[in-house]
Amino acid sequence: MKNMTLENIASACGGRLHFKAPGLTAAGLGFGACEEGELPWTEREASCVVIDSRRLEAGGVFVAARGERVDGHDFIEKAAQSGALGVVCEREPQECRIPYILVEDSFKALRDIAEYYRMQLSIPVIGITGSVGKTSTKEMIAGVLSQGFETLKTEGNFNNEIGLPLTVLRIRPEHEAAVVEMGISDFGEMHLLSRIARPDICVMTNIGQCHLENLGSREGILRAKSEIFDFMNPDGHIFVNGDDDMLLTVKAKGKNRPVRFGMDPANDVYASGVESLGLAGLRAVVHMDTWAFPVDIPLPGAHMVYNALAAAAVGKCLGLSREQIRSGIAGVAAVNGRSHVISLATCTVIDDCYNANPVSMRAAIDLLSAAFTRKVAVLGDMFELGEREREMHGEIGAYCVEKGIDVIICTGELSRFAYEEACRRRGNADCVYYFRTRDEMMSELPGILRQGDSILVKASHGMRFETVVELLQTGFQKIK
Repeated sequence: MKNMTLENIASACGGRLHFKAPGLTAAGLGFGACEEGELPWTEREASCVVIDSRRLEAGGVFVAARGERVDGHDFIEKAAQSGALGVVCEREPQECRIPYILVEDSFKALRDIAEYYRMQLSIPVIGITGSVGKTSTKEMIAGVLSQGFETLKTEGNFNNEIGLPLTVLRIRPEHEAAVVEMGISDFGEMHLLSRIARPDICVMTNIGQCHLENLGSREGILRAKSEIFDFMNPDGHIFVNGDDDMLLTVKAKGKNRPVRFGMDPANDVYASGVESLGLAGLRAVVHMDTWAFPVDIPLPGAHMVYNALAAAAVGKCLGLSREQIRSGIAGVAAVNGRSHVISLATCTVIDDCYNANPVSMRAAIDLLSAAFTRKVAVLGDMFELGEREREMHGEIGAYCVEKGIDVIICTGELSRFAYEEACRRRGNADCVYYFRTRDEMMSELPGILRQGDSILVKASHGMRFETVVELLQTGFQKIK
């Protein structure tokens, strides 16, 4: 990792570099004798920086941090045995055979180290934020860019104040572009993420209703997410969803005005001729500048068109051809828990259980409504919605009826309001079910479902609905 010596790491995070082990000496920051051909320890660059000792490579730096369940300080000796170059820690180890950097806050040190490392890099970094669709858009953009660049992307949900620096620290000399997801739940958090990522390109997917407990309103959400511009490249580029009323208010930052994408032909990048292929995906024609070309989008749901447009816009910005953009979009695969269509012998499952808010819930219901068989919505609570949480859940129940969902199954304290509104709109409780807990629902689910059903599974992450998906994948011998 470029310039990532222990001295530089200590300086970057404001820590103090110590040497206690026999054979090591602080004189001139030396480490005693080296094997023939080896660099002195002070000149060695870290091979990696991690907070999980299981991911540590020989010559890497282990950041010992105290989590909710595990204290990384308990694994310092294991890191030493694994060949770590050094350790960053909050308290002095009793025994440490390798150098250590003492800091006040290991997580802050991690952020500072990532920021320092980012400053050594010259590759374009694409930062993605928004209320809904960040992960799918990240996958789409990374898929397109991989057609012309060696591209690193955020793994899983590593998009917060811990995950983002770890993602930045995964960038290696072979990488030519990085696509990073940036997620927040409160003011000030995006400012920190922007300082670390320093994006050259910023993409904003939409402004919905999520984290309202902290951010208060859509205006507050926009203000918080706009902190992504705080440390962006002044010569960078901004891409926003032009069909989103809040994002229409985003002004030029630095030398570049926002490039808008969406379905409206008034946008800089737009789609026409959108054709749904049901759960198999969509087709559309992408228009931007003088280009107009067809794309096959292998992920279902009208919202995926927006993700494809964002990817096309970023790809063209970085010099990719139409054919490269088309191939990148066509090759994208769904991520587990996010509109992931699972085709089983007995039914089709739409696994969208990673998280939920009113915007993403409606999008998932829209996706289910495109199915050609009996449509079943298995829905759980949406969290962090603030004062209107009951009303918002009721609106989801009404939306299920409006979109013609055949069977509505609601679970959780808040989802009771979705159940009640669905019953009211339908005029009866026919094929509308309510269960107080997930376990109660799962015990009855096999008796409700039929072979051939198309089944949406959607709730906030805290509902742990991935267990419902597992049941559907393994328990169909019980389904009539």
